[in-house]
Amino acid sequence: MSRSLRRGAVAALVLAAIVPLAACAAGNDASTLEIKPDNAATAIGTDVKLNNIVVVTPKGTAGEYSGAAALTVNIANTGGEAEVLTSVKIGDSAAALTDESGAAVQGITLAPGQSVLLGAEGGPTASVPGAELSVGGYAKTTFTFKNAGEVSADANVQPADGYYEGFGPQTAAPSASASVSAGASASAGASASAGASGSPSAGATASGSASAPAVPSGSPSAQQ
Repeated sequence: MSRSLRRGAVAALVLAAIVPLAACAAGNDASTLEIKPDNAATAIGTDVKLNNIVVVTPKGTAGEYSGAAALTVNIANTGGEAEVLTSVKIGDSAAALTDESGAAVQGITLAPGQSVLLGAEGGPTASVPGAELSVGGYAKTTFTFKNAGEVSADANVQPADGYYEGFGPQTAAPSASASVSAGASASAGASASAGASGSPSAGATASGSASAPAVPSGSPSAQQ
C-alpha cells in the first residue's frame, strides 16, 4: 500500500472515532435531543384505547408534591357501542369528573368512534383534591369503564408548564353565596353604624325639649 493511501486510511479511522465522541459531548439527555418523555398508553380489549396519560400538578411544582392534581389522557372508543368512563383514580385518590361545561358528572360518555381529550380547555376533566406525587416521576392511574371494565397504567407526573400549561388542576372561583354573605355583612355594618350615629342626635333633641319649660318659668318673675 502506498504512503498516500495509508495516510488516507488513517485519516478515515480518526474521523470515524471523532464523530461519536462529538455526539457524546453534545449530550444525550432529552433536552439536548428534544425528546419528550414517553407517556403511558394502554387499552381494554379492542374497543377502548388510552393514549398519552399524564398526571399534571400546578405550575412551578417540582420534587415531592402533595396537593391537587389533574389528569390528561386521550380516550378513544373504537367499538360499535357507546362506552362510559365511570371513575378515575390517581394513586388511591378518586377523581372528580366534570363535563364540557364544568358541571360535576357521574360518568363521561363516548359515542361509537368518538375520542375525548380529558383536561383540555373546554373539555371534560378528571382531578383530585389531594395526592402524594413525585413531579418528574410516575404515578399509578386507574380507569373504570361501564362495559370494558378496569385498567391501570403508570403515568408520568409533570407540572403545568410548557406543553402542559392549561392542563393543571383548576383553581375554584369564589362562590356566589360567599359574595352575598360579604355584601350582607357590609350592609348590616353600615346600618349599625348609622343607628349608632343617630342616637346622640335623638338625645340632643330630647334635651332641647326638656329645657323649653325654662322660658315659662321665668314669666312670673317678669310679671313681678
